[in-house]
Amino acid sequence: MFLSVLARSCRPRWATERTSRPSHGGEVAAVAKMLGIVLMPWQRHVLDVALEFDPASGLLVYRDVTVTVPRQAGKTTMILALMTWRALTMADQRIVFTAQTAQDAREKWRDEHVPILQKSSVADAFDIRYANGSESVRWKNGSLQTIVATTEASGHGKSLDLVCVDEFWAQQDTRLEQGLKPTMITREQPQFWFFSTAGTAASVPLRAKVDRGREAVRQSVDKGVAYFEWSASSDDDPTDEQTWLGCHPAIGHTINADAVRSEFVSMPLNDFERAFLNRWTTGVTATPIPLAVWNRRVDENVVLGDDLVFAVDFAPDKSFASVCGAGVVGGDRWGVELLDRRAGTEWVISRVIGLWDRWSPRCVVVDSAGPAASIIADLEKAGVRVETTNSRQMAEACGRMFDAVVNDRLVHRGQPELTAAVAGAGRRKLGDAWAFSRSNSSVDICALVGVTLALWGLATLEVEAVEVVAPVFAY
Repeated sequence: MFLSVLARSCRPRWATERTSRPSHGGEVAAVAKMLGIVLMPWQRHVLDVALEFDPASGLLVYRDVTVTVPRQAGKTTMILALMTWRALTMADQRIVFTAQTAQDAREKWRDEHVPILQKSSVADAFDIRYANGSESVRWKNGSLQTIVATTEASGHGKSLDLVCVDEFWAQQDTRLEQGLKPTMITREQPQFWFFSTAGTAASVPLRAKVDRGREAVRQSVDKGVAYFEWSASSDDDPTDEQTWLGCHPAIGHTINADAVRSEFVSMPLNDFERAFLNRWTTGVTATPIPLAVWNRRVDENVVLGDDLVFAVDFAPDKSFASVCGAGVVGGDRWGVELLDRRAGTEWVISRVIGLWDRWSPRCVVVDSAGPAASIIADLEKAGVRVETTNSRQMAEACGRMFDAVVNDRLVHRGQPELTAAVAGAGRRKLGDAWAFSRSNSSVDICALVGVTLALWGLATLEVEAVEVVAPVFAY
């Protein structure tokens, strides 16, 4: 009973407040019961607020909803109830769900969503399609629930009404929103929901949502953006069970303190805090470049100028590729920029050739020992001047990047993909020096390696270009 009372009094640290407007929250609770789900107080609170609507127009007042809670709090059942309500009550809805990867979304859909739906009282109202890449719940009223991949192109061409993203902390850039939000612009009742536990330093998009959401709460914003966060504060003792009870809204409902206590004993404290207290961590590796210093070098208006060096790097599995640039931006300062980053590598050669023809850079730098070395011959055959780095030069390039950031000789535009790479980068020893490690990083760092190579090429060629040989005079 003591636990139950505490759990029911577990209030969010940050939350958009309920207004006097009507809400569809009660309807979702009724649909949840049809699925065999009894919503917990925290879930009901979020739904009551986020599904408020204008009584005059009948339209939902919030388009962007972020929910960040500890693990095992009940995100999955809440997402399913929300999507099912939408599909049942609004005909011809287009609803998508995604998670860290398409495979993660597929497994959660197959192993958790579908079994609950099939055992529910609404089982006769839909058909399931299991075909790989076409998984869907097809409702007989015309609504459709599908899975999408977390890539910019995944939602193009589809008009969407509701998007639910689980484990948003895993997103390292904004391409998911860039790909899906434009598909919702013509819909009458669009909502984009983001669900997550606290992230690491590499979770740049989630960090932006958290900062924006907290500010919206501080400003008492009551339309457009809704934000909800259950977490322990920095002053709370992570070893004190009262801290757990005060920030985990599912304790006393679907989990008990004994289960959390077992996790506390078995997990590293850092991992426990992130999972069960919803506290942010700094990532699995210590980033070689201090993130706070990197963020102080932002200049969103920086222009690289005409004196340029480009570089290319691939992820180790070639799942992503980055094309980067560096230029002199005035005095003794350099600027770097991520020019393009996309899935796969097939697009890179034509993109580099196009940039080469348009901007006439000094050269394009590629690491001779890196995964992008496979395109060197093709670029040279196309007339592109390619400069390569060996292991010694790569260490020199990484050291130069570090020095430039720390000594305030470098500026960048604050691009989220590049900042995520800096935050999650690991390093490896090269003799007495070090270099960025693609394999030991917690994120894909080809954008960081790319700007590092571009800066090395710019600085190295600059030194060679200004070298003056003293004339020999005969007397």
